[in-house]
Amino acid sequence: MDILIIKLGALGDVINTLPLAMALKKALAARIHWLVAPLSYPILETHTAVEQAILFDRRNGPAAAANFWRQCRRQCFDLVLDLQRILKSGLLCCAASGQRKIGFDRRRCKELSRLFPCERIPASDPKAHMVDQYLEFAHYLGISGRSVEWGLGGSRHLVQGLPPRFVVLNIGATKPANRWTTEGFSALALDIQARYGLPCVLTGGREDEAVARAIHAAAGTSLCNLVGRTSLPELIDVLDRSAAVVTCDTGPMHLAVALGKNVLALFGPSDDRRTGPYRGRVIRVKVACGPCNRKTCAHPQCMTAIRPEAVLEALAPYLA
Repeated sequence: MDILIIKLGALGDVINTLPLAMALKKALAARIHWLVAPLSYPILETHTAVEQAILFDRRNGPAAAANFWRQCRRQCFDLVLDLQRILKSGLLCCAASGQRKIGFDRRRCKELSRLFPCERIPASDPKAHMVDQYLEFAHYLGISGRSVEWGLGGSRHLVQGLPPRFVVLNIGATKPANRWTTEGFSALALDIQARYGLPCVLTGGREDEAVARAIHAAAGTSLCNLVGRTSLPELIDVLDRSAAVVTCDTGPMHLAVALGKNVLALFGPSDDRRTGPYRGRVIRVKVACGPCNRKTCAHPQCMTAIRPEAVLEALAPYLA
């Protein structure tokens, strides 16, 4: 059976879809083909459950459409699953050649994608964790009772110069309102060094480099700054070798969960029931306005109220 998964999205979205791909692969002996954007392509390119990762780079304009047509239109798939539920994925689902096309129920669709003709899975709780929402497609196909697996292992792209044991502080977040404070991260790095004798490794994207420099200046030799310096395979190696990961709500959080790491997630505007770590612990301070799911906020008190002391205590079971 050949199955095309349409899930172009962000790193966290793709990682949260992997348990569905694993379930389909094992239960149906399926050959999984996956249409994906460049950011998450390295995850799928070598994944054991994925027969073919098909790159869809919208920056290439007509070339992206031609590549899609060449690889997805000529082959007739047994199943086409639209897991992105937006206008673009709906159009791609319609264009792909497939015997059955299945998407989310109309209530959970976005950008008028509910108007496209395809089978719809039954309506369910839109606030359930996204891993469970994607697994509803497996249940719809008669697959149930399987353990949740991501199928990710360590990377072959080893990062040199890492300490023998360390804590990762992942400082970035795509949505600015989800970011913790510079003072919080620097104080936490110093506290971890003082209590456990462990250095911290900073990770994040190039857009986080200025914040990383400020944290490094405040915490000094208690941390190693890798922000903006790792590829995705190298990030996998750093996370996989860590003793614990402290992170905001962002893709690497889900990556650390998939690698089976001890994850401590700092949450404010986002709803952790839906997008939090599937396995791990959440630190949240209750405020009157949250969770608001806003992308930006001039005064994100839900994040600034998180104290380094509380995070340090939550790390105790992982580091003692």
